[in-house]
Amino acid sequence: MKLAEALIKRGNSQKRIEVLREKLLRYAKVQEGDKPAESPDDIYKELNDSFNELTEFIQRINKTNAEVLFDDKRTIADVLAYRDVLIQKYNLTTKLITSATDIGDRYSKKEIKILSTIDVKEYQKEADKLAKEYRELDLKIQEKNWSVDLL
Repeated sequence: MKLAEALIKRGNSQKRIEVLREKLLRYAKVQEGDKPAESPDDIYKELNDSFNELTEFIQRINKTNAEVLFDDKRTIADVLAYRDVLIQKYNLTTKLITSATDIGDRYSKKEIKILSTIDVKEYQKEADKLAKEYRELDLKIQEKNWSVDLL
């Protein structure tokens, strides 16, 4: 199985767990004299099986990411960490731009004038650069995921 397939199965497993969790909570109690549409005990067993399956996928994915090289120097896990930081930097930069450009409206010359303290154009260039780097790196990660066998 390829790493990308395992990532898809992990996602499906997480969705299944959420569905089962909601079902379990819904059938945990009924009106006196009624029976639930499904047995909470059976749902709970299926939920535990799904948790075990999810645990195995996560462990195998983490092992693969930690051991397989992405390039000459970095593992997949190293690159994923870098990608996570890239998106945080991008989000901060775009929030800074939004904050700096929201200077409010003045209705008269007597009101206090609010000015931006940053060069918005330069920060926008930085945000664009970060977004491009993120997209390109994410594409390379996806390509790698389809070429690597799950350990």
